[in-house]
Amino acid sequence: MANGSQADRIAIVTGAAGMIGAATAALLTERGARIVAVDRPGADWSGLDARNAVLKIEADVTDEASVRRAVAETLDAFGRIDVFFNNAGIEGPHAPLEDYPLDAFRRTLDVNVVGVFLGLKAVLPVMIGQGAGSIVNTSSIAGLVGAANMAGYIASKHAVLGLTKVAALEGGPHGVRVNAIHPGFIESRMLSDIATSMGIAASGLAGAVPLGRLGQVGEVAAAVAFLASDDSSYMNGSGIVIDGGLVAA
Repeated sequence: MANGSQADRIAIVTGAAGMIGAATAALLTERGARIVAVDRPGADWSGLDARNAVLKIEADVTDEASVRRAVAETLDAFGRIDVFFNNAGIEGPHAPLEDYPLDAFRRTLDVNVVGVFLGLKAVLPVMIGQGAGSIVNTSSIAGLVGAANMAGYIASKHAVLGLTKVAALEGGPHGVRVNAIHPGFIESRMLSDIATSMGIAASGLAGAVPLGRLGQVGEVAAAVAFLASDDSSYMNGSGIVIDGGLVAA
C-alpha cells in the first residue's frame, strides 16, 4: 500500500485530544484510516474533529487495566490494530535539579515512560499475532540532547527512544515495525507552556532554529503518517527528527 495510503486500516492515537494527536488523527483519516482516539478522562476534546474519530475512548495511559480496556474495546469493534500512535505525554515543570519536585519527576516519568511502556505491552502482542503492524512512539529532540531545568522531560524522552529500540527488536521478526518521532519546537500548547515557564514567548524560540521558524503540528502528523505507511516499510527502530535543523550541529 504505497503513497502513504491508510485505506481501511485501524489506527489508535493516544493523546488524541492534544494538538499533535488531533492533527495526526485528521491526516490518517484523510488517507483512509479509521481512528480510535484515546485520551485521559476529563480531557478537552474540542480540538479533535468528531469526523476524525470512529471510536473515542477515555483511558489513563499510566494504568494497565485502563490501557488494556482501550485495546480490548478496539479489538471488539474492529478485530485488529494496524497502526498505534503512542503519543500521550506531558512536559513536567521547568526547574533546576536541586529544586525539581520529586512528585513531578515521578509523574512525568509515569505518563511519558510508563504510559509508552504499557501501550507497547498491550498492543505489540496483538500486532505480532497479526503478523503486521506499525507503532510510532512520540519522543522529542529532548530524547536526543540535554537541556537545563528539564530533568523529567529529558529523562523520559530518552527512555522512550530506548523502549522504541527494544520493541523494534522484539516486533521486527514478526512483521511489526516500531519507530519514533523527535519533534523540536512545534507551535503548540505544550511549547507555549514550556516557553512561559522559561519567561519568554514561544515565538522567541524560532530564532534558534536554522529554518528560522517554529514547526507546525501538521508537519509532525506527516512524519507519523509516513512511518505508519508502507512507504517506510524498511524502517524499524529508527527515529525521524522534525526540528528545522535545531540539533543538526
